[in-house]
Amino acid sequence: MNNQQYMQLALDEAIKGCGWVNPNPMVGAVIVKDDKIIGKGYHQKYGEWHAERNALAACYDSTKGATMYVTLEPCCHWGKTPPCTDAIIASGIAKVVIGSKDPHSLVAGKGIRILEQHGIEVFTGILEEKCQQLNEVFFHYICSKIPFVVIKYAMTIDGKTATATGKSQWITGEIAREHVHRLRHRYSAIMVGVGTVIADDPMLSCRLPDSRNPIRIICDTNLRTPIDAKVVQTANEITTFIATATTNSEKIETLREKNVNIISLPSKNGHINLRELMTVLGEKEIDSILIEGGATLHAAALESGIINKVMAYIAPKIFGGEQAKSAVGGNGIDDPAQAYQLSDGKYTQLGQDILLEYTLK
Repeated sequence: MNNQQYMQLALDEAIKGCGWVNPNPMVGAVIVKDDKIIGKGYHQKYGEWHAERNALAACYDSTKGATMYVTLEPCCHWGKTPPCTDAIIASGIAKVVIGSKDPHSLVAGKGIRILEQHGIEVFTGILEEKCQQLNEVFFHYICSKIPFVVIKYAMTIDGKTATATGKSQWITGEIAREHVHRLRHRYSAIMVGVGTVIADDPMLSCRLPDSRNPIRIICDTNLRTPIDAKVVQTANEITTFIATATTNSEKIETLREKNVNIISLPSKNGHINLRELMTVLGEKEIDSILIEGGATLHAAALESGIINKVMAYIAPKIFGGEQAKSAVGGNGIDDPAQAYQLSDGKYTQLGQDILLEYTLK
């Protein structure tokens, strides 16, 4: 096997930590000696050992003179765990092959320099694009201190997210809907507008086995969330935030008694100031958000400039109807030249449905 193949195995390890390590990165490591894999591991859960230490602990043979393949530059500072560079140096590893460098200010090349200073040969950039793509959330969050935001919706091939009567269940098939729940597991939080809560009374949970529920965030400018809503009644089980601009202290206190966390923010153009909300959520170590709101929240999120990625599930159906709902509301743009520009398209077939993913420029 060559460097690329071993690094791919390290990537396969890293993805196992998906949803469990936020706001840390997903990292995998493979240790090779005499062309044999003697150990491998991944960062399994936030606050626990990193991939390098797990891989070293899994080795069935001496690591002296071995090569470690790791998807991200090893950390060289104390956090919730000791520096991984210390463990690598102590292990007798002779060479470290790194997928991508760590942009964290406490690392940013320092991990590489420390290894080299101790006589360890270091190579970088193996499957770098794949390694960076794996941790697009981490790279964005660690550099900007605000969450990586994904807007997700399902629509028919004629662009409708609901019929003219407001009915939308179900547009896509089971395979696509399961994929959505994998997103809820992967990203730290899910965000909707109060209109969605009132209309659908959703749980906003992840229904996959061996998964975690996302933190729930409700944008509710005037605090209209019903006390008997599922998101309120289960707030003691799933962390729930309501962002509001109201000063209704009685309603706020009632919600707090139900274990709902209230974020008070000023409004902007009659809605929650989403840019300020992102700053607050970033300070709470929420590194990523999946927006599953209605057309109003989608429009506000686009206009505020907080969106990083768009994911559209397209079903082979036609609803028709001038009054049928579309994914983005608001006033829209006046001229096609003003359109929001998307790039880096990716296509995935999910049963009869199609998922289109784009980066928002």
